[in-house]
Amino acid sequence: MSVPGIWAVVPAKDLAQAKRRLAGVLSAAERQGFARAMFEDVLDALVRAPNLAGGLVVTRDAALAALARGYGLRVIADLRHEGPNGAIALAAKTLAAQGAAGMIAIPADVPLVSAEDIASILAGISKGPSVTLAPAFADMGTNGIALAPPDAIPPCFGPQSFFRHQEVALKRGIEPHVLRLPNLGLDVDRPGDLARFIARPSATRSYRCLEASGALARLRHALSMSPDENASRGALQPREGNG
Repeated sequence: MSVPGIWAVVPAKDLAQAKRRLAGVLSAAERQGFARAMFEDVLDALVRAPNLAGGLVVTRDAALAALARGYGLRVIADLRHEGPNGAIALAAKTLAAQGAAGMIAIPADVPLVSAEDIASILAGISKGPSVTLAPAFADMGTNGIALAPPDAIPPCFGPQSFFRHQEVALKRGIEPHVLRLPNLGLDVDRPGDLARFIARPSATRSYRCLEASGALARLRHALSMSPDENASRGALQPREGNG
């Protein structure tokens, strides 16, 4: 089967394991709901982005797979579950074998990403071997990577991966194109990321999810307190009964 053009790829972790580094500020139920909402925000942006040939989600979570199919996206079962690098490598291998011109890989936890951001990344893809990178601002990871062909370089996701991706591209004779996109630069993985996210009210599913669960009001109150008050009152701990 031929799959021409540029495809978007989203690796998605199981909801039951999602956002464990937010355990100090969100309950298990809140974390799962928030992770699902962020995933949908990413899919919303992808399906509205112009000029994509299609979208592909790599996951073993049945609920996320069903959501992806509801958006008209393809799903690959992430049977090995080896993290984002394994999932994206699997997608790259699949797309390359099917004749795709390239791919854009986006994480599932960048709720502010927009169709315009995706279009900007697409515009950075050039003919021949091409690598476009959008860094994560908190730890200089990679929150967006566009590769043409899909296996132009292997994925090296994780902290400081922005620099690793650059190094690998240069070793292969490819000058990487860098885009610093404020919306895509924020991935919500730690309490500090969450604080930055709620400081920017948005019309995202993720923001509405926090609002509806009551977590938004609780987090805002906690952030308004001094560090000593936070520690003494346990303000950043999830409430009992939340999951």
